[in-house]
Amino acid sequence: MSAAKPTQTPPTAAICTLQGSLLTLAIVTLLSFTCLSIKSLNSPSISSSTPPSTTLFAPQVRVVDKDGINQAERVEGEDEVSSDVFHSPEVFRLNYAEMERKFKVYIYLDGDPKTYYQTPRKLTGKYASEGYFFQNIRESRFITDDPDKADLFFIPISCHKMRGLATSYENMTVIVKEYVESLIAKYPYWNRTLGADHFFVVCQDVGVRATEGLPFLVKNSIRVACSPSYDVGFIPHKDVALPQVLQPFALPRGGNDVENRTILGYWAGSRNSKIRVILAREWMNDTELYVKDSRISRATGELVYQKKFYRSKFCICPGGSQVNSARIADSIHYGCIPVILSDYYDLPFNDILDWKKFSVILKQKDVYQLKQILKSITQTEFVSLHNNLVKIQKHFQWNTPPVKYDAFHMVMYELWLRHYLIKY
Repeated sequence: MSAAKPTQTPPTAAICTLQGSLLTLAIVTLLSFTCLSIKSLNSPSISSSTPPSTTLFAPQVRVVDKDGINQAERVEGEDEVSSDVFHSPEVFRLNYAEMERKFKVYIYLDGDPKTYYQTPRKLTGKYASEGYFFQNIRESRFITDDPDKADLFFIPISCHKMRGLATSYENMTVIVKEYVESLIAKYPYWNRTLGADHFFVVCQDVGVRATEGLPFLVKNSIRVACSPSYDVGFIPHKDVALPQVLQPFALPRGGNDVENRTILGYWAGSRNSKIRVILAREWMNDTELYVKDSRISRATGELVYQKKFYRSKFCICPGGSQVNSARIADSIHYGCIPVILSDYYDLPFNDILDWKKFSVILKQKDVYQLKQILKSITQTEFVSLHNNLVKIQKHFQWNTPPVKYDAFHMVMYELWLRHYLIKY
Protein backbone atom coordinates (compact mmCIF):
# COMPACT_ATOMS: atom_id res chain seq x y z
CA MET A 1 0.00 0.00 0.00
CA SER A 2 1.49 3.31 -0.99
CA ALA A 3 1.88 6.06 1.60
CA ALA A 4 -0.73 8.74 1.50
CA LYS A 5 0.48 11.96 -0.06
CA PRO A 6 0.36 15.04 2.15
CA THR A 7 -2.46 17.35 1.34
CA GLN A 8 -1.20 20.40 -0.51
CA THR A 9 -2.69 23.76 0.15
CA PRO A 10 -3.83 25.46 -3.03
CA PRO A 11 -1.89 28.67 -3.80
CA THR A 12 -5.02 30.75 -3.45
CA ALA A 13 -5.73 29.29 0.00
CA ALA A 14 -2.14 29.92 1.09
CA ILE A 15 -2.40 33.55 0.06
CA CYS A 16 -5.66 33.90 1.96
CA THR A 17 -4.07 32.32 5.03
CA LEU A 18 -1.13 34.75 4.83
CA GLN A 19 -3.45 37.68 4.39
CA GLY A 20 -5.51 36.52 7.36
CA SER A 21 -2.40 36.24 9.52
CA LEU A 22 -1.23 39.71 8.53
CA LEU A 23 -4.67 41.12 9.23
CA THR A 24 -4.72 39.46 12.66
CA LEU A 25 -1.25 40.83 13.44
CA ALA A 26 -2.31 44.34 12.41
CA ILE A 27 -5.41 44.17 14.61
CA VAL A 28 -3.39 42.95 17.61
CA THR A 29 -0.81 45.72 17.09
CA LEU A 30 -3.53 48.37 16.82
CA LEU A 31 -5.21 47.12 19.98
CA SER A 32 -1.88 47.11 21.82
CA PHE A 33 -1.17 50.75 20.95
CA THR A 34 -4.75 51.69 21.82
CA CYS A 35 -4.44 50.07 25.26
CA LEU A 36 -1.09 51.80 25.81
CA SER A 37 -2.57 55.19 24.92
CA ILE A 38 -5.57 54.65 27.18
CA LYS A 39 -3.30 53.55 30.02
CA SER A 40 -1.13 56.63 29.62
CA LEU A 41 -4.20 58.83 29.85
CA ASN A 42 -5.32 57.35 33.17
CA SER A 43 -3.97 58.46 36.53
CA PRO A 44 -3.32 55.69 39.05
CA SER A 45 -6.52 54.19 40.41
CA ILE A 46 -5.41 54.54 44.01
CA SER A 47 -8.56 55.68 45.76
CA SER A 48 -12.01 56.68 44.72
CA SER A 49 -11.67 59.80 46.85
CA THR A 50 -8.65 61.16 45.07
CA PRO A 51 -9.76 63.00 41.93
CA PRO A 52 -7.85 61.67 38.95
CA SER A 53 -5.12 63.96 37.75
CA THR A 54 -5.43 64.61 34.04
CA THR A 55 -2.62 62.69 32.38
CA LEU A 56 -1.02 64.35 29.40
CA PHE A 57 -1.20 62.41 26.19
CA ALA A 58 2.26 61.14 25.37
CA PRO A 59 3.63 62.55 22.10
CA GLN A 60 3.79 60.12 19.22
CA VAL A 61 7.07 58.23 19.09
CA ARG A 62 8.67 57.65 15.70
CA VAL A 63 10.85 54.67 14.91
CA VAL A 64 13.47 56.92 13.34
CA ASP A 65 13.48 60.63 14.10
CA LYS A 66 14.65 63.44 11.85
CA ASP A 67 18.14 63.20 13.36
CA GLY A 68 18.40 59.64 12.02
CA ILE A 69 18.56 58.01 15.45
CA ASN A 70 16.96 54.59 15.61
CA GLN A 71 14.48 54.86 18.46
CA ALA A 72 13.82 51.12 18.45
CA GLU A 73 17.29 50.46 19.83
CA ARG A 74 17.83 50.23 23.57
CA VAL A 75 18.04 53.65 25.18
CA GLU A 76 21.20 54.33 27.15
CA GLY A 77 20.51 53.86 30.84
CA GLU A 78 17.32 51.89 30.13
CA ASP A 79 18.05 49.46 32.95
CA GLU A 80 17.88 52.37 35.39
CA VAL A 81 14.14 52.68 34.72
CA SER A 82 11.99 50.03 36.34
CA SER A 83 9.03 48.95 34.26
CA ASP A 84 7.24 47.94 37.48
CA VAL A 85 6.51 51.48 38.63
CA PHE A 86 5.77 53.40 35.39
CA HIS A 87 2.42 53.66 33.66
CA SER A 88 4.10 53.34 30.26
CA PRO A 89 7.81 52.54 30.71
CA GLU A 90 8.67 52.33 27.00
CA VAL A 91 6.95 55.63 26.24
CA PHE A 92 8.86 57.20 29.12
CA ARG A 93 12.23 55.84 27.97
CA LEU A 94 11.84 57.01 24.40
CA ASN A 95 10.42 60.42 25.22
CA TYR A 96 13.00 60.98 27.95
CA ALA A 97 15.78 60.35 25.44
CA GLU A 98 14.17 62.79 23.01
CA MET A 99 13.84 65.37 25.79
CA GLU A 100 17.54 65.12 26.62
CA ARG A 101 18.47 65.77 23.00
CA LYS A 102 16.02 68.51 22.08
CA PHE A 103 14.45 70.32 25.03
CA LYS A 104 15.53 73.97 25.33
CA VAL A 105 14.54 76.56 27.92
CA TYR A 106 15.20 80.28 27.84
CA ILE A 107 15.65 82.08 31.17
CA TYR A 108 14.80 85.77 31.26
CA LEU A 109 17.90 87.69 32.30
CA ASP A 110 16.11 90.77 33.56
CA GLY A 111 15.98 91.58 37.25
CA ASP A 112 18.57 92.12 39.95
CA PRO A 113 20.30 88.80 40.71
CA LYS A 114 21.37 90.10 44.12
CA THR A 115 17.84 90.58 45.30
CA TYR A 116 14.76 88.80 44.06
CA TYR A 117 15.52 87.02 40.82
CA GLN A 118 17.85 84.43 39.39
CA THR A 119 19.18 82.95 42.63
CA PRO A 120 17.32 81.09 45.38
CA ARG A 121 17.68 81.89 49.03
CA LYS A 122 19.18 78.55 50.07
CA LEU A 123 19.21 74.83 49.32
CA THR A 124 17.95 73.68 52.72
CA GLY A 125 14.69 73.74 54.62
CA LYS A 126 11.12 73.20 53.49
CA TYR A 127 11.63 75.35 50.39
CA ALA A 128 14.74 73.44 49.28
CA SER A 129 13.07 72.04 46.16
CA GLU A 130 12.58 75.54 44.76
CA GLY A 131 16.24 76.33 45.38
CA TYR A 132 17.49 73.10 43.87
CA PHE A 133 15.50 73.67 40.70
CA PHE A 134 17.00 77.15 40.27
CA GLN A 135 20.46 75.70 40.80
CA ASN A 136 19.94 72.64 38.63
CA ILE A 137 18.51 74.34 35.58
CA ARG A 138 21.64 76.48 35.29
CA GLU A 139 23.81 73.38 35.58
CA SER A 140 21.84 71.48 32.95
CA ARG A 141 22.04 71.10 29.18
CA PHE A 142 18.54 72.51 28.69
CA ILE A 143 19.42 76.22 28.69
CA THR A 144 19.57 78.18 25.46
CA ASP A 145 20.69 81.78 24.96
CA ASP A 146 18.54 82.05 21.84
CA PRO A 147 14.87 82.62 22.73
CA ASP A 148 13.86 81.71 19.18
CA LYS A 149 15.09 78.16 19.83
CA ALA A 150 13.31 77.83 23.17
CA ASP A 151 10.48 75.39 23.77
CA LEU A 152 9.58 77.07 27.07
CA PHE A 153 10.43 80.30 28.87
CA PHE A 154 11.39 80.31 32.56
CA ILE A 155 10.32 83.31 34.65
CA PRO A 156 12.91 83.22 37.47
CA ILE A 157 10.81 84.42 40.38
CA SER A 158 12.34 83.41 43.71
CA CYS A 159 9.48 84.10 46.08
CA HIS A 160 11.21 82.31 48.91
CA LYS A 161 14.24 84.55 48.61
CA MET A 162 12.00 87.58 48.78
CA ARG A 163 10.42 86.26 51.94
CA GLY A 164 13.87 85.55 53.35
CA LEU A 165 14.76 89.20 52.84
CA ALA A 166 11.78 90.11 55.04
CA THR A 167 9.71 91.34 52.10
CA SER A 168 6.04 91.52 53.09
CA TYR A 169 3.44 89.55 51.17
CA GLU A 170 1.93 92.79 49.91
CA ASN A 171 5.27 94.02 48.55
CA MET A 172 6.04 90.64 47.03
CA THR A 173 2.81 90.78 45.09
CA VAL A 174 3.70 94.23 43.75
CA ILE A 175 7.27 93.23 42.87
CA VAL A 176 6.21 90.09 41.01
CA LYS A 177 3.43 91.93 39.19
CA GLU A 178 5.72 94.74 38.01
CA TYR A 179 8.45 92.30 37.00
CA VAL A 180 6.23 90.06 34.88
CA GLU A 181 4.48 93.02 33.29
CA SER A 182 7.89 94.46 32.34
CA LEU A 183 8.79 91.19 30.59
CA ILE A 184 5.52 91.25 28.69
CA ALA A 185 6.11 94.83 27.58
CA LYS A 186 9.76 94.34 26.65
CA TYR A 187 9.66 90.99 24.84
CA PRO A 188 7.28 89.54 22.21
CA TYR A 189 7.33 85.97 23.56
CA TRP A 190 4.54 86.13 26.13
CA ASN A 191 2.00 87.57 23.73
CA ARG A 192 2.45 84.77 21.19
CA THR A 193 0.72 82.30 23.53
CA LEU A 194 -0.56 84.58 26.33
CA GLY A 195 2.05 82.93 28.53
CA ALA A 196 1.14 79.31 27.86
CA ASP A 197 4.77 78.48 27.00
CA HIS A 198 6.07 80.19 30.18
CA PHE A 199 6.60 78.60 33.56
CA PHE A 200 7.63 79.61 37.06
CA VAL A 201 8.62 77.63 40.15
CA VAL A 202 7.31 78.27 43.65
CA CYS A 203 7.14 76.21 46.81
CA GLN A 204 4.26 76.21 49.26
CA ASP A 205 2.39 79.23 50.58
CA VAL A 206 4.86 81.99 49.72
CA GLY A 207 4.48 81.49 45.97
CA VAL A 208 0.71 81.40 46.19
CA ARG A 209 0.61 84.76 47.97
CA ALA A 210 3.26 86.40 45.79
CA THR A 211 1.39 85.73 42.54
CA GLU A 212 -2.04 86.87 43.75
CA GLY A 213 -1.72 90.13 41.80
CA LEU A 214 -1.35 88.27 38.49
CA PRO A 215 -4.37 85.99 37.97
CA PHE A 216 -3.52 85.65 34.25
CA LEU A 217 -0.06 84.32 35.18
CA VAL A 218 -1.56 81.62 37.40
CA LYS A 219 -4.25 80.81 34.86
CA ASN A 220 -2.16 80.74 31.67
CA SER A 221 1.40 79.80 32.58
CA ILE A 222 2.70 76.51 33.92
CA ARG A 223 3.08 76.67 37.68
CA VAL A 224 5.58 74.21 39.15
CA ALA A 225 4.43 74.16 42.76
CA CYS A 226 4.98 72.27 46.02
CA SER A 227 1.33 72.78 46.97
CA PRO A 228 -0.62 70.98 44.26
CA SER A 229 -4.02 71.53 45.84
CA TYR A 230 -7.08 72.53 43.87
CA ASP A 231 -8.12 75.09 46.48
CA VAL A 232 -5.14 77.32 45.53
CA GLY A 233 -5.91 77.25 41.83
CA PHE A 234 -3.67 74.31 40.91
CA ILE A 235 -4.69 73.00 37.46
CA PRO A 236 -3.56 69.36 37.10
CA HIS A 237 -3.39 69.12 33.32
CA LYS A 238 -1.40 72.36 33.11
CA ASP A 239 0.63 72.71 36.29
CA VAL A 240 3.38 70.47 37.67
CA ALA A 241 3.52 69.07 41.21
CA LEU A 242 6.98 69.81 42.59
CA PRO A 243 8.09 67.21 45.17
CA GLN A 244 8.88 68.85 48.49
CA VAL A 245 12.15 67.28 49.61
CA LEU A 246 13.97 68.35 52.77
CA GLN A 247 17.61 67.92 51.88
CA PRO A 248 20.19 67.11 52.98
CA PHE A 249 18.73 64.03 54.67
CA ALA A 250 19.97 63.40 58.20
CA LEU A 251 20.57 59.69 57.60
CA PRO A 252 21.42 57.45 54.60
CA ARG A 253 18.85 56.01 52.25
CA GLY A 254 16.88 53.02 53.54
CA GLY A 255 15.61 50.00 51.66
CA ASN A 256 15.92 46.23 51.24
CA ASP A 257 15.46 45.93 54.99
CA VAL A 258 11.93 44.59 55.46
CA GLU A 259 12.98 42.29 58.30
CA ASN A 260 13.83 45.31 60.47
CA ARG A 261 10.44 46.98 60.07
CA THR A 262 8.43 45.90 63.09
CA ILE A 263 6.27 49.02 63.61
CA LEU A 264 3.02 48.78 61.62
CA GLY A 265 2.50 52.53 61.10
CA TYR A 266 4.32 55.71 62.11
CA TRP A 267 3.51 59.40 62.36
CA ALA A 268 4.78 62.19 64.56
CA GLY A 269 3.97 65.83 63.91
CA SER A 270 1.99 68.89 64.90
CA ARG A 271 -1.81 69.08 64.89
CA ASN A 272 -2.00 71.82 62.27
CA SER A 273 -4.87 70.39 60.24
CA LYS A 274 -8.20 68.68 60.86
CA ILE A 275 -7.00 65.32 59.58
CA ARG A 276 -3.97 65.40 61.89
CA VAL A 277 -6.16 66.20 64.89
CA ILE A 278 -8.35 63.18 64.11
CA LEU A 279 -5.32 60.95 63.45
CA ALA A 280 -3.77 61.81 66.81
CA ARG A 281 -7.05 61.50 68.69
CA GLU A 282 -7.92 58.10 67.21
CA TRP A 283 -4.56 56.34 67.28
CA MET A 284 -2.22 58.01 69.79
CA ASN A 285 -2.63 55.25 72.37
CA ASP A 286 -2.58 52.31 69.98
CA THR A 287 0.00 49.58 70.60
CA GLU A 288 0.69 48.76 66.94
CA LEU A 289 0.63 52.25 65.45
CA TYR A 290 3.26 54.71 66.66
CA VAL A 291 1.34 57.99 66.51
CA LYS A 292 2.58 61.06 68.39
CA ASP A 293 0.98 64.50 68.14
CA SER A 294 4.29 66.37 68.16
CA ARG A 295 7.73 65.96 66.68
CA ILE A 296 9.87 63.64 68.78
CA SER A 297 12.03 65.70 71.12
CA ARG A 298 15.77 65.61 70.58
CA ALA A 299 16.07 65.08 74.33
CA THR A 300 14.98 61.46 73.82
CA GLY A 301 18.01 60.74 71.65
CA GLU A 302 19.88 61.71 68.52
CA LEU A 303 17.76 61.61 65.33
CA VAL A 304 15.06 59.45 66.97
CA TYR A 305 12.42 60.89 64.62
CA GLN A 306 14.38 59.87 61.51
CA LYS A 307 15.39 56.46 62.89
CA LYS A 308 11.73 55.54 63.40
CA PHE A 309 11.33 55.60 59.60
CA TYR A 310 13.82 52.71 59.35
CA ARG A 311 11.76 50.58 61.76
CA SER A 312 8.33 51.24 60.29
CA LYS A 313 6.50 49.41 57.52
CA PHE A 314 4.09 52.24 56.71
CA CYS A 315 4.61 55.97 57.30
CA ILE A 316 1.41 58.00 57.55
CA CYS A 317 1.48 61.25 55.56
CA PRO A 318 -1.55 63.42 56.43
CA GLY A 319 -1.87 66.89 54.95
CA GLY A 320 -0.81 69.69 57.26
CA SER A 321 -1.25 73.43 56.87
CA GLN A 322 -0.76 72.65 53.18
CA VAL A 323 -2.19 69.60 51.41
CA ASN A 324 1.30 68.31 50.66
CA SER A 325 3.93 67.17 53.14
CA ALA A 326 7.70 66.75 53.04
CA ARG A 327 7.06 63.57 55.03
CA ILE A 328 6.22 61.83 51.75
CA ALA A 329 9.75 62.35 50.42
CA ASP A 330 11.17 61.44 53.84
CA SER A 331 9.24 58.16 53.77
CA ILE A 332 10.47 57.35 50.28
CA HIS A 333 14.07 58.13 51.22
CA TYR A 334 14.03 55.95 54.32
CA GLY A 335 12.23 53.05 52.62
CA CYS A 336 8.95 53.36 54.52
CA ILE A 337 5.76 52.92 52.47
CA PRO A 338 4.00 56.33 52.40
CA VAL A 339 0.34 56.27 53.35
CA ILE A 340 -1.15 59.34 51.67
CA LEU A 341 -4.01 60.66 53.80
CA SER A 342 -4.99 63.79 51.86
CA ASP A 343 -7.97 64.47 49.63
CA TYR A 344 -7.54 66.47 46.43
CA TYR A 345 -3.78 66.13 46.24
CA ASP A 346 -2.10 65.87 42.86
CA LEU A 347 0.91 63.66 43.62
CA PRO A 348 4.30 64.48 42.06
CA PHE A 349 4.89 62.71 38.73
CA ASN A 350 1.42 61.16 39.02
CA ASP A 351 1.01 60.82 35.26
CA ILE A 352 4.39 59.07 34.94
CA LEU A 353 4.73 56.90 38.06
CA ASP A 354 2.09 54.42 39.18
CA TRP A 355 1.78 55.44 42.84
CA LYS A 356 -0.36 52.47 43.76
CA LYS A 357 2.70 50.27 43.15
CA PHE A 358 4.74 51.84 45.97
CA SER A 359 2.32 53.66 48.30
CA VAL A 360 -1.08 53.42 49.94
CA ILE A 361 -3.53 56.22 49.19
CA LEU A 362 -6.62 56.61 51.32
CA LYS A 363 -9.58 58.90 51.72
CA GLN A 364 -9.40 61.16 54.73
CA LYS A 365 -12.45 59.42 56.19
CA ASP A 366 -10.46 56.16 56.13
CA VAL A 367 -8.45 57.46 59.10
CA TYR A 368 -10.97 55.74 61.38
CA GLN A 369 -10.16 52.34 59.83
CA LEU A 370 -6.46 53.04 59.37
CA LYS A 371 -5.16 50.17 61.45
CA GLN A 372 -7.48 47.60 59.87
CA ILE A 373 -6.55 48.76 56.38
CA LEU A 374 -2.81 48.50 57.03
CA LYS A 375 -3.14 45.11 58.72
CA SER A 376 -5.10 43.81 55.73
CA ILE A 377 -2.05 44.30 53.50
CA THR A 378 -0.30 40.94 53.34
CA GLN A 379 3.42 40.49 53.85
CA THR A 380 3.82 39.60 50.18
CA GLU A 381 2.04 42.80 49.16
CA PHE A 382 4.14 44.82 51.60
CA VAL A 383 7.41 43.38 50.25
CA SER A 384 6.31 44.22 46.70
CA LEU A 385 5.46 47.80 47.68
CA HIS A 386 8.78 48.13 49.51
CA ASN A 387 10.83 46.77 46.59
CA ASN A 388 9.11 49.16 44.20
CA LEU A 389 9.67 52.04 46.61
CA VAL A 390 13.42 51.42 46.47
CA LYS A 391 13.24 51.61 42.67
CA ILE A 392 11.74 55.12 42.66
CA GLN A 393 13.90 56.69 45.37
CA LYS A 394 16.20 58.28 42.80
CA HIS A 395 13.25 60.15 41.28
CA PHE A 396 12.73 62.03 44.57
CA GLN A 397 16.34 63.03 45.12
CA TRP A 398 17.86 66.42 44.25
CA ASN A 399 21.50 66.51 43.17
CA THR A 400 23.91 69.26 42.20
CA PRO A 401 24.83 68.98 39.45
CA PRO A 402 21.65 67.11 38.46
CA VAL A 403 21.79 63.38 37.73
CA LYS A 404 19.82 61.44 35.12
CA TYR A 405 16.30 60.47 36.27
CA ASP A 406 16.54 62.51 39.50
CA ALA A 407 13.88 64.92 40.76
CA PHE A 408 15.08 67.74 38.51
CA HIS A 409 14.95 65.62 35.37
CA MET A 410 11.51 64.26 36.29
CA VAL A 411 10.22 67.84 36.61
CA MET A 412 11.81 68.72 33.27
CA TYR A 413 10.14 65.68 31.72
CA GLU A 414 6.76 66.93 32.97
CA LEU A 415 7.50 70.29 31.37
CA TRP A 416 8.62 68.57 28.19
CA LEU A 417 5.27 66.79 27.93
CA ARG A 418 3.38 70.03 28.40
CA HIS A 419 5.28 71.91 25.73
CA TYR A 420 3.75 69.58 23.12
CA LEU A 421 0.33 71.04 23.86
CA ILE A 422 1.40 74.60 23.08
CA LYS A 423 0.98 75.77 19.51
CA TYR A 424 1.64 79.20 18.03
